[in-house]
Amino acid sequence: MNPIIGITSRQPVIKTSGGELEAHVVNKVYTDAVIRAGGTPITLPPVAPSEASRIVDRIDGLVLSGGGDIDPSFYGGKPHDDMYAIDPRRDEFEFALVREAQSRKLPVLAICRGLQVLNVALGGSLIEDIPSEIGSTDHSVRGPEVVNCHQTVKIEPDSLVAAAINNSEACVNSIHHQAVRQVAPGFRAAGWTSDGVVEVLDPDDHSWPILAVQWHPEYLAVEDDEASLALFAALVESANHQANITQ
Repeated sequence: MNPIIGITSRQPVIKTSGGELEAHVVNKVYTDAVIRAGGTPITLPPVAPSEASRIVDRIDGLVLSGGGDIDPSFYGGKPHDDMYAIDPRRDEFEFALVREAQSRKLPVLAICRGLQVLNVALGGSLIEDIPSEIGSTDHSVRGPEVVNCHQTVKIEPDSLVAAAINNSEACVNSIHHQAVRQVAPGFRAAGWTSDGVVEVLDPDDHSWPILAVQWHPEYLAVEDDEASLALFAALVESANHQANITQ
């Protein structure tokens, strides 16, 4: 049986036969990438943080997906005009998932917001807005170009991400206006773009199979990007091992 991969969801308003309603949504590019790698994806809507343990009981791996900004009150940050789609309920649920995953060494692929959730959940902080603080506007690609790489990330060769993609450099697509400021205890920054923005986090304990990247490999996988496909393959391989252990 394929390992079960939980994917966190966002909550947009969509048009339905009953009018405009909130929905729990996972972009199809995430599920496609998981299926292609050999996993079975399931959607994880935000529920009470106390349910995180039971959820982790039932999955073999976790994708912390992209989406809106984290409430700055969770990391001692300040509100910014460009913050969007803040959802404290989602934040708290995903923080609980991260802590539960860490305690059990559950395989995780943290993507964009997911990397930021990981960092804040474990005690780190964020840059509230890259253009305002750093001056760089190179991380804000939108539209059809999201499936193409446009930035180079230099990656520490002894990191889990470098091992997964078999390379210490990757051409990536950056779609974010926030980034890591202070790295959470137990992790190190292990990948950067030329403007110094952190694009990879790496755990001190490599027995926890967690891959944390600031870019969006799920979009690049649409164009058969080898490094992006390798990240999902590494997640599913670790999750398959996890499934065999728990059977």
